[in-house]
Amino acid sequence: GIAQKLCGCGTWGHGLVVTMVVQHETVIPNELPLIQEVTTTLREWSIIWRQLYVQDNREMFRSVRHMIYDLIEWRSQILSGTLPQDELKELKKKVTAKIDYGNRILDLDLVVRDEDGNILDPEQTSTISLFRAHEIASKQVEERLQEEKVRDSVAFPSKFAATPSFALFVNLKNVVCKIGEDAEVLMSLYDPLESKFISENYLVRWSSCGLPKDIDRLHNLRAVFTDLGSKDLKREKISFVCQIVRVGRMELRDNNTRKLTSGLRRPFGVAVMDVTDIINGKVDDEDKQHFIPFQKEFPHLVDRSTAVARKMGFPEIIMPGDVRNDIYVTLVQGDFDKGSKTTAKNVEVTVSVYDEDGKRLESVIFPGAGDEAISEYKSVIYYQVKQPRWFETVKVAIPIEDVNRSHLRFTFRHRSSQDSKDKSEKIFALAFVKLMRYDGTTLRDGEHDLIVYKAEAKKLEDASTYLSLPSTKIELEEKGHSATGKSMQNLGSCTISKDSFQISTLVCSTKLTQNVDLLGLLKWRSNTSLLHQNLKQLMKVDGGEVVKFLQDTLDALFNIMMENSESETFDTLVFDALVFIIGLIADRKFQHFNPVLETYIKKHFSATLAYTKLTKVLKTYVDNAEKCGITDQLFKAMKALEYIFKFIVRSRILFNQLYENKGEADFRESLLQLFKSINEMMSSNSDQTVIVKVGAFHISSFGPTQRHVQIIMENLLRTVNRTVISMGRDSELIGSFVACMTAILRQMEDYHYAHLIKTFGKMRSDVDFLMETFIMFKNLIGKNVYPFDWVIMNMMQNKVFLRAINQYADMLNKKFLDQTNFELQLWNNYFHLAVAFLTQESLQLENFSSAKRAKILNKYGDMRRQIGFEIRDMWYNLGQHKIKFIPEMVGPILEMTLIPETELRKATIPIFFDMMQCEFHSTRSFQRFENEIITKLDHEVEGGRGDEQYKVLFDKILLEHCRKHKYLAKSGETFVKLVVRLMERLLDYRTIMHDENKENRMSCTVNVLNFYKEIEREEMYIRYLYKLCDLHKECDNYTEAAYTLLLHAKLLKNSSSCLVKCGNSHGLRFAGDMWEEAIALGKELAEQYENEMFDYEQLSELLRKQAQFYENIVKVIRPKPDYFAVGYYGQGFPTFIRNKVFIYRGKEYERREDFEARLLTQFPNAEKMKTTSPPGDDIKTSSGQYIQCFTVKPKLDLPSKFHRPVSEQIVSFYRVNEVQRFEYSRPVRKGEKNPDNEFANMWIERTIYVTAYKLPGILRWFEVKSVEISPLENAIETMQLTNDKINNMVQQHLNDPNLPINPLSMLLNGIVDPAVMGGFANYEKAFFTEKYMHEHPEDHDKIEKLKDLIAWQIPFLAEGIRIHGEKVTEALRPFHERMEACFRQLKDKVEKQYGARAIVSSLSVSPFRSLGAFISERWSNFQTAPVLFLESQDNPSVLKDLGYKNEFKNGHSAGFFQS
Repeated sequence: GIAQKLCGCGTWGHGLVVTMVVQHETVIPNELPLIQEVTTTLREWSIIWRQLYVQDNREMFRSVRHMIYDLIEWRSQILSGTLPQDELKELKKKVTAKIDYGNRILDLDLVVRDEDGNILDPEQTSTISLFRAHEIASKQVEERLQEEKVRDSVAFPSKFAATPSFALFVNLKNVVCKIGEDAEVLMSLYDPLESKFISENYLVRWSSCGLPKDIDRLHNLRAVFTDLGSKDLKREKISFVCQIVRVGRMELRDNNTRKLTSGLRRPFGVAVMDVTDIINGKVDDEDKQHFIPFQKEFPHLVDRSTAVARKMGFPEIIMPGDVRNDIYVTLVQGDFDKGSKTTAKNVEVTVSVYDEDGKRLESVIFPGAGDEAISEYKSVIYYQVKQPRWFETVKVAIPIEDVNRSHLRFTFRHRSSQDSKDKSEKIFALAFVKLMRYDGTTLRDGEHDLIVYKAEAKKLEDASTYLSLPSTKIELEEKGHSATGKSMQNLGSCTISKDSFQISTLVCSTKLTQNVDLLGLLKWRSNTSLLHQNLKQLMKVDGGEVVKFLQDTLDALFNIMMENSESETFDTLVFDALVFIIGLIADRKFQHFNPVLETYIKKHFSATLAYTKLTKVLKTYVDNAEKCGITDQLFKAMKALEYIFKFIVRSRILFNQLYENKGEADFRESLLQLFKSINEMMSSNSDQTVIVKVGAFHISSFGPTQRHVQIIMENLLRTVNRTVISMGRDSELIGSFVACMTAILRQMEDYHYAHLIKTFGKMRSDVDFLMETFIMFKNLIGKNVYPFDWVIMNMMQNKVFLRAINQYADMLNKKFLDQTNFELQLWNNYFHLAVAFLTQESLQLENFSSAKRAKILNKYGDMRRQIGFEIRDMWYNLGQHKIKFIPEMVGPILEMTLIPETELRKATIPIFFDMMQCEFHSTRSFQRFENEIITKLDHEVEGGRGDEQYKVLFDKILLEHCRKHKYLAKSGETFVKLVVRLMERLLDYRTIMHDENKENRMSCTVNVLNFYKEIEREEMYIRYLYKLCDLHKECDNYTEAAYTLLLHAKLLKNSSSCLVKCGNSHGLRFAGDMWEEAIALGKELAEQYENEMFDYEQLSELLRKQAQFYENIVKVIRPKPDYFAVGYYGQGFPTFIRNKVFIYRGKEYERREDFEARLLTQFPNAEKMKTTSPPGDDIKTSSGQYIQCFTVKPKLDLPSKFHRPVSEQIVSFYRVNEVQRFEYSRPVRKGEKNPDNEFANMWIERTIYVTAYKLPGILRWFEVKSVEISPLENAIETMQLTNDKINNMVQQHLNDPNLPINPLSMLLNGIVDPAVMGGFANYEKAFFTEKYMHEHPEDHDKIEKLKDLIAWQIPFLAEGIRIHGEKVTEALRPFHERMEACFRQLKDKVEKQYGARAIVSSLSVSPFRSLGAFISERWSNFQTAPVLFLESQDNPSVLKDLGYKNEFKNGHSAGFFQS
């Protein structure tokens, strides 16, 4: 019949051949889709697994390894073809669960499946079904993830993953404890943080001889603690507590001489073991523990003799048929007056259960699992303790029908250690509590403070004496009595004692409820007049209580329906209650009860006539959908429709089994009418039905026809669109609404789109519709409502959106392009939407693995190309309207062209030329376009878009177009080259920004900011200035950070406030000791404070700082940094440093070795060059990295303000700061070797490095250029240095007569020795020849200068020998005389060849300048030689005339000269 068709669901067996072998059904795979999926998954995971190994992510590596091994094992099991059908089905569930879980933790895509675990084909699945499948899959994986998190935190075995309930297996081997009497060993699980026991006791009775009392159970003392769930796994600690209660005499030490009371339960000892790790599977030693899913994986451990200790509380899922009716009673504590006794009583509490007639219920108390039921339980006795605290728990299990008549009775008795006395002790008090409250609900869980009654022992044994009295202190107060005040109160023949006694109870029952509303429904037959109210009240009952009594509640509902089959009185209420319950189970909190509901429908549901009533009520609701107050309930019903139909179908099947298809035609007709009603509701225009339609969409798939789609589209599409627009992203319904909208669009054909616009056109709302649709699409694309791993759903949505966008674009071309109807904003929105679609994350195929990329291309193609070509066509369609989109559309088009898809780039880059052309025809330039593309390109490249290929294509394509254009050939080419240069720098910048080497990042940033300065893009220049400043601050380069900000200050120099702000923030805080710079900025600030802002307070503060800076300059010694030349050679370096030389400013006290080490750390693959000569092309063009590094000397460049000699303390700053020229000298040989004169081919190659900017500056380094110097200049310099050295030593001896003479002896002898002959003989041979003069006429002045320096050496030597003669000891007199003889010989030669010079002893040269330097600098004034200087002091005018001005002053013999 139709019921079987509706109910039928496909079994998983596609491509399977079933054969029967030895009475076992086996399944042989034949191209199983699952095997293909496992294989693909393993390939994908293995790539990631390898990456995890490379990244040294050990934990994740191990997790993936376990998952891969599991899949390989299970794959071979399936391929073996030996598994029975049911095992294969189970294994398939494990495989798909493992794949889905693994994909989630590896951030791979979510796989959606049908009920049988097969991957859904989106083309064969409705959009709503696809959405629901994603929701279900996502929830399942999320739950699995939570389970695994718990398990991961406790290293739990994966084979327990899908088991909802766990058990702890305990095997008691022995009790090694000398007790000396019989004992009870009580074992239970305890939560130390909550201070409560969480399981029943497992009780073993142990004999005094050290063996179990039941000798048959020797070596077979086993128990399982069951019902432990995921919440228990999350407990921080679980302890296994073992209590030993001695059963015998009051005191062990008592001897047996007198008759002693026996059988007393006395505390003996307790042992505690932390089993958290065992329960969480961390301890892997089977001899010590077993933690098992009960009766599944380890059935051999559990047999009939194994005790089962249940959890005190429900397991997480209660399956139908799991009937339980346990009440746990815990004796908590008491406080008993000693009465007439001198010491406190030895109180024993006896627990028993009585009915209202005073009859004791036998064998209903269980002291522990593994022990027999007893009729009364006696507590432990604490010897002479006034306030005993027991915490002893027993389980009371009473037949359900007796609960309402029963009560717990507690009697108290003093126990004596002597048997004769003990026999005379009677019950001295009693307490009781009824198990059923006055309203029919069960005793509440928790503590109860019971009233302790006193009376004669016989009266206390009579239930009628006390049953009418209040049992608890609260009840006493409710009845108007005071629980306090007088210590004794008379209530009939009983009095209330001042003793106190507390118990706690916990009800674990699938039959007893503590909820009065639920009880009313479950007991509906007892008072049918309240049935209406009870059904309504059910909706207010806590969900947790309802699902606990799920089977009973459903039975009650269907019984009410069946027993009122002739009437419709309760049908709607029962239907609403059923919808409420189905809704509960759909709730995430209770969704693990889903299998319970399924099991109930399949095995326990028996209402054969329910189908007629359910169908009728549902139809009534649908027919009245637009009526006020119906919408909400109908929406809930629509969401529950799946299960309502399952009940309808199951009911009809049961009916058919009884009556053999009777009434089949009526059943078909009722379903047909129901579906018609639903169709009519779907075509309704009412706003009230929108939410209901969403609910209906979840289940509707009624075979779309063109007319049906048209009705849905006309009546629903815009309403759904507007609902999506108005709905927040955090709304639970947003996903459903977007799925509905996608479903409608997916069903629409070309005809529908045309019809849609025609319909809106008549109402003049077509522009509004398109506008809101474009905005909505763009918002949904920009912030997708579905998670990123819902790839199938997202790609389905993209496919549908792409078609819709193209359809709407067609409408734009047809209706809104001509001059009269052109809609600028609408077109603008279209372009922005299309580009947003094209650039969305989920379509960027190059970011995906090759497998995923291939899958998407195979199923959907590259949607970016499709819409990109559409955008291009739409742009060219604009014609005369194009200029309206410039420059606004430059950014979006740039985004599109940057997509790394070559064909798309080739097709869309020409749009830029079209834009240039449009603007040029309009304004005779394309300045706006140029500005926009430069600004946008910067942001796009920095954001990660663009590459070398794009730069090449941009250059090639645009140059080709420009060169063909009459007017744009030249300006266009300039623009293209400019953009290409910018792109080179931006790509370098982007690459290097992820570099750990901050110095590289700084270089690159300067590279970009200099480019922006060059092309006068001030706002971009400033942007990069601040990026550079931030980098400096990160590296503590505060000097460089300040210089960087000063560049911005210079741009703002017209604004006093900006200058003040910049000066305050950095200018006066130049790092450490740059006081000169701080003073210069301070002067500018002072001008502002004094003459512009009149802020004298700030001025005075500023001047105080300046004064301090001046004092520091003179008094504080500053460290002098070294400067290093660094060459980066080879193609392995980034372009901005490749084959270039830089001067670096070292850090304070940084040696070259340390600087080199720092440099090589930044380039670990670089090789340090051993030579300082420039490398050849072989090094420069190699693919490697070579670094050359050596120290250079900064050349002093004193500011022009120092026009007279100044203190060295002032000058020293400029020796290493504000320097731009650096020198490095190295000896080289050039030409053929001359055996007679080694100096003839000895050259000093001095490289002068001139940096682009002075150091320090905005970087700690700058690029340089080099100049080579001739050997003649080297000779001049060497001669000058020698003369300086002699003069300096002479000066020292004149200033300090006590200086030792040895250094002077060595210096003079080294020069006048005949072998050296002044060190200039070889210069004469090399340079003072006719041949050299003929070949180098340009060196005439330099040769004259060298001759003059040789001549000047003689007076310096003469003064030195004179001083030497005065100081020499007698022992060295012969040495001095020989030296004098040599000098005379040298003097005669020099004066004869180069003229005589003489020192004027009465004039002194400034001590701050060396004499040699003085001669050198003034050489240009000596146009003829020799010049006669008069020895007279009275002729300073002669000196002044020669340009010496104030360089001379009167003084002692300080070494002036005369010839």
